[in-house]
Amino acid sequence: MPDPVPPRPAVPDDPVDRIRVKRIYRAARVSDGRRVLVDRLWPRGVARDRARLDSWARDLAPSDALRRWYHAEPDHWEEFVTRYRAELAARPELVRALAALASEGVVTLLFASKEEERNNATVLRDCLREEIARGRGAA
Repeated sequence: MPDPVPPRPAVPDDPVDRIRVKRIYRAARVSDGRRVLVDRLWPRGVARDRARLDSWARDLAPSDALRRWYHAEPDHWEEFVTRYRAELAARPELVRALAALASEGVVTLLFASKEEERNNATVLRDCLREEIARGRGAA
């Protein structure tokens, strides 16, 4: 008798809930859906063939100057968020394209930072969720 096929992970009905964040150093899971690296630099110690990426959205990562500034000034989180959101606002077509992937299934934004709550992926996730809400006519 063949092995049973594992059940597919449940996909949230709401596309807003389909956008997740995760450190790239954690094991890839089927439930990650599409895995998108959102850092400008390739993460240290991660072999490209083992990263299991669907794409690398370098152009949606913070600029090199902003990345360096925040690394030197980690206590300035709110200012980083403001500056990064301004950079994202200058790339609306890229934000819309990534948000559209959530209509197809789960999208996991991958980042390398040790800081799990205060990183570019969480800011990008929030922007993508807002983009989806705007697309539905929400304020």
